[in-house]
Amino acid sequence: MSKFQWKATIVGAAILAAMVYAYAQFSPSADGPMGMHGQMSQGGMAQMHQQMMQGQGGNVGQGMHDGMQGGVGMHGGMGGHGGMHGQSGALSVPTMPGQDAFGTIQEVVQLLQADRSTDWSKVNISVLRQHLIDMNEVTLHAAAAERMLDNGIEIVVTGEGRTLEAIKRMVPAHISELREIGWIAKSEDLANGVKLTVTASEAQPLTKLKALGFMGIMVQGGHHQPHHLMMAKGEFPIH
Repeated sequence: MSKFQWKATIVGAAILAAMVYAYAQFSPSADGPMGMHGQMSQGGMAQMHQQMMQGQGGNVGQGMHDGMQGGVGMHGGMGGHGGMHGQSGALSVPTMPGQDAFGTIQEVVQLLQADRSTDWSKVNISVLRQHLIDMNEVTLHAAAAERMLDNGIEIVVTGEGRTLEAIKRMVPAHISELREIGWIAKSEDLANGVKLTVTASEAQPLTKLKALGFMGIMVQGGHHQPHHLMMAKGEFPIH
């Protein structure tokens, strides 16, 4: 190491010592509530000292700058008063219920509890649960054979056991809703299911019926959510 580098190192060490002394006078102790900040900064000071002693290619000033960056980085990484607390604050409890029917029932119960007029002697959550099971059976397990007509669509919806029961409750009950929103629809009871026929009109063209198919037709209208609440209140029969 050259004579200049030795002198620069001695000067840098003196500056470092003065900075460490000043920091110790004005910084909280490691045992205090802010002790972590002090420890972090000491890590930065140690990095500064190491870089100065190594010379970093003779550039003591750069070594001091990098050491200071180490101290600031540690504070920044932990967020000072922001990063750590920000990360902790970002953590929250999950919002998804984990299962659709569970979430629907949970929402309805919360609405009932928030409504001071709720008559708990009439509330029947079991009825709502049975309807949600019906919805699940029809949506996921029913077979739907579609046949295009000259002016509409014919859908034979079939199933067995619990699925068949759900089909016979849900599909005919949906006819009145379809008619209310301008659809021309009718249902016919079958031994193993229900035949649903929907006729095209100016408001509901054949191309649209073909595209929607069985489930697209079944989800028409906005009656499901209000009906769920009415069922839970005991004001609407299961379908």
